[in-house]
Amino acid sequence: MSMVTTDPSLRSATRRRIILFPTPFQGHINPMLQLANILHTHGFQITIIHAKFNAPNPSNHPHFSFKPINDGFAEIADQLATNQDASYVLKYLNKSCVDPFRDCLAGLLAEPGQDPVACLITDAAFYFAQAVADELKLPRMALRTSNLGCVLAYDVLPFNSKPACFYLTKQDTDYEASVPEFPLLKFKDIVKITTNPQGMGEFVTNMLTQMRASSGIIWNTFKELEEPDLETITQVFPVPSFTLGPFHEYFPATSSSLIEQDRTILSWLDKQAPKSVVYVSFGSVARITESEFQEVAHGLSNIGFPFLWVVRPGTVAGSEWLESLPENFVEGMGERGRIVKWSPQQEVLAHPATGCFWTHNGWNSTLESICEGVPMICSPCFVDQPINARYASDVWKIGVFLEDGFERTGIEMAIKRVMMDKEGEEIRERISCLKEKISKQYYMNFLMIQRKEVMERQETNGFSRANDLIR
Repeated sequence: MSMVTTDPSLRSATRRRIILFPTPFQGHINPMLQLANILHTHGFQITIIHAKFNAPNPSNHPHFSFKPINDGFAEIADQLATNQDASYVLKYLNKSCVDPFRDCLAGLLAEPGQDPVACLITDAAFYFAQAVADELKLPRMALRTSNLGCVLAYDVLPFNSKPACFYLTKQDTDYEASVPEFPLLKFKDIVKITTNPQGMGEFVTNMLTQMRASSGIIWNTFKELEEPDLETITQVFPVPSFTLGPFHEYFPATSSSLIEQDRTILSWLDKQAPKSVVYVSFGSVARITESEFQEVAHGLSNIGFPFLWVVRPGTVAGSEWLESLPENFVEGMGERGRIVKWSPQQEVLAHPATGCFWTHNGWNSTLESICEGVPMICSPCFVDQPINARYASDVWKIGVFLEDGFERTGIEMAIKRVMMDKEGEEIRERISCLKEKISKQYYMNFLMIQRKEVMERQETNGFSRANDLIR
């Protein structure tokens, strides 16, 4: 796909509306807005229905219409501060948003003098939206913001059965052993995915059922990365699948970031040697304990590499920002390190000085690292992250899994493996090959869309203007 936007007047006869509905979390809002921008360049009018919690800033997207709805988050604000069970929040949203969403969507469909709505695209996690779409006779497509393998794992893991609870509670479980239903994962990964298998099972069952009932599934991934799993997906999901990613290659996430980015660190990166900096970021939601935070600090302090560490306010449970750092840590790191609240991540990963990415393996971060050819150190926290991390380390072999969690000795060893050892060179070669495949695919899409736009201009304005355009 192309970032070139054609003149809307050339497509006035065919313009239609698409309504999109993201879940209110940074890692889900970003890809939905990126997809909206891609669709907009193809002549569609875009309306975004969104929760008031973590609402996107409409001024950053003046070419879209935004319709906020009540989400009921205020009623569970206290629980959100301490509850890290993702299924609890997602199931709550799937109940609290039903009536406000239905009313808003029905109102949009009834607006006089508007172009017809081609379809509704909702985050797959909003499984309730399928029933609303069916009621209003509107096609619904689901955007799944994880990789394909994550959905395949969710489809077979026994969240709703006794074995899942058994994995979590039995004291003598061999947590290093593979899970029979999905051997790529270890039992210790199941513990990270959820601490509430029954709740997770209910959510996953509903989400997958309604994905199968949709008119199609859009994936923020690319065929060359997950071709074997794509073949399986087409067999187990009887609806069309569209691998349109990586979305951020066409539209960056800067304008949809919910946290202000510290861009001053780019000038600091300019002063560092090529591939010398360890970039550390655990995403927009994940939390770690105070002791884990201190182990990260000691691990970074003990290595000889410069580092850029993103510490989002609230990353450490019970701490506002950097209070839990070891004594004199900031003074000791001097010019060798930088700590910021948020970063322009795509630019950091693309910077020549960045040598590796220590990540929580959220899918957006994993994709961005692949697209820039930056090897990963994998420290997944919850939900889909352990699955993404296993794919990165064990299937694609483009990262090192920090198996023992946040422990300073293991941290130092992992960084050295990626930055100094032959293993790191091999990882860098493999991820560079994936980066090249993405670049070629992006270039081919660019050429195809340019050709399509030229043909449309020929049909609209005649061959002479099309020839002028080509010249």
